[in-house]
Amino acid sequence: MDQKYHHKNKKKKQKQNHPNSDHSFQPSSHVKGLRFGGQFIVKSFTVRRARPIELRRLLSLPPEPADHKPSPEFLSTTAFLPTNFTILAHHAWHTLTLGLGTKKSKVVMFVFESENMKAAVDVMWPAEMPLGEVNRKLIRGLNGCEMVRFKFRKGCITFYVYAVRRIGSVGFECGGDLRVVLEIVASLNDFLDHTAMLAMPKQRSIGFAPPVAMVH
Repeated sequence: MDQKYHHKNKKKKQKQNHPNSDHSFQPSSHVKGLRFGGQFIVKSFTVRRARPIELRRLLSLPPEPADHKPSPEFLSTTAFLPTNFTILAHHAWHTLTLGLGTKKSKVVMFVFESENMKAAVDVMWPAEMPLGEVNRKLIRGLNGCEMVRFKFRKGCITFYVYAVRRIGSVGFECGGDLRVVLEIVASLNDFLDHTAMLAMPKQRSIGFAPPVAMVH
């Protein structure tokens, strides 16, 4: 009985230490997409493609070297972050619903089997879209591909990480990149306030910034 109890505890502990994932590649038409529950208004909120510097800041990584070359682990990765409008809309929705509306945002990351595949897909994907279109345009829209999904809840931000490869591929060429990305996301502390994602190099907080004069 003691051995059985120990086995159950060990199995439960191992499950807690691993991210929520599908554990095997599936066709893009079958892999799990983003979930919204009953918060249908969230589907209209928008996400945009992240620049390398924004992705590094979100993942709490140190600044890039002076030559500004992206880190190897991101050469095969494309990420979509909530837009500034989405972050503010989440706060407004939470307030208007007296706390019933969700304040949680979603970050979607795709790690491709090769840098060439990433470059080809980036050309096809829009730079910005509603969250409700992510499943159709980004996930289901990748015909001839298969994916495996990893999901991490980090406080008010839920990370969806998808590994993407061509159907029929053996293994995962950029497996090292995928491992690095998963380890970084898994090690993140919970986000208590996702307005921190608005703090870009020239925007340290949410507030009014006077317009900059432009020469026409």
